[in-house]
Amino acid sequence: MSAKYLRLYEELKRDIVLGIYKTGEKLPSKRLLAQDKGVSVITAEHAYNLLVEEGYIEARERSGYVVAFSEGDYFMGDFPARREEEALTEEISEIDLPGVVAGSADSEYMRFPTGIYAKTVRRVLSEKEEHLMEKSPSFGEAGLRRILSEYLLRSRHIRVSPKQIIIGAGAEYLYGMIVRALGEERIYGVEAPGYHRIEEVYRSAGAKVEMLPLGRDGIQTAALQKTNAEILHITPYRSFPTGVTASLQKKMEYLKWSKNRKGILIEDDFESEFTPHRKAEDTLFSMDREGRVIYVNTFTKTIGPSVRIAYMLIPDSLIGLFEEKIGFYACPVPMLEQLVVGELIENGDFERHINRVRRQIRSRAVYG
Repeated sequence: MSAKYLRLYEELKRDIVLGIYKTGEKLPSKRLLAQDKGVSVITAEHAYNLLVEEGYIEARERSGYVVAFSEGDYFMGDFPARREEEALTEEISEIDLPGVVAGSADSEYMRFPTGIYAKTVRRVLSEKEEHLMEKSPSFGEAGLRRILSEYLLRSRHIRVSPKQIIIGAGAEYLYGMIVRALGEERIYGVEAPGYHRIEEVYRSAGAKVEMLPLGRDGIQTAALQKTNAEILHITPYRSFPTGVTASLQKKMEYLKWSKNRKGILIEDDFESEFTPHRKAEDTLFSMDREGRVIYVNTFTKTIGPSVRIAYMLIPDSLIGLFEEKIGFYACPVPMLEQLVVGELIENGDFERHINRVRRQIRSRAVYG
């Protein structure tokens, strides 16, 4: 599939967000769009499908494609909390997202090929022997941070410099580092129900934790309005164990909350690489214009649970604070593991695995 559809998707999304295409406005037909942009009808269709998947537009029978994005509809304070959110406990058990079970770690086809991993270890041992015994910089090996920066740009449209990337021994280690940097005296809001270890890590680090109830697409609007939390830990892609996924509207609401409250969002993006869509969903980090999102991801699912490497992305505005508060900690990830993961990404094996798994997921009709 040509990358033209992604460029067209980005162009249309920008025009929608900027209001060039208004809410409820009908978009050009696929044929007219293709003629106007000088692309094939198939390319136009792929671009429209991505916009539908992410909630920017909707396809209506006999009407074509219509803009669904409306900033004012879901910015906090602009509307009362929805009545259906009031009965969360009963509702949350009824949520059924088909992809959750099939996306379990026990799925054979999701495992990274051990032969490729072993071959890469041997290559690193042979070709990068002089670096193996070096001490890693506090925030991680420079080469891996550069490789991650390039990978995130081409795969997730995340623009981040290597200096904004911090490597750690698993996501839970990084959560603890975040508390040390931002302060344990602050209140951290956590999804309820949610992965129990997130709450445990924050409490064990000395932080105050407030549990915020989930609705059908994220933390309930009423809870966001009432919370005293200054920092929110959210899992927009798919919350565990409920399988709740944040809609575009909820993502914008989170960003608005962080701006109004001068708060921080910790975006836990675990497992998002295995989306069934042809394009990974936009991250809050890439959508943020205020420098208020910290992004966390790990290779536990995409390579294997024994690979204890995670990474976080911090806004430029927080680099100085993180260097001051946690820059003296030694990076706990062995140099060999960092070099191996960097090699897997740089030589394309990692992305080939991700694409292979996503094709398998689609072929098994796991989603929708």
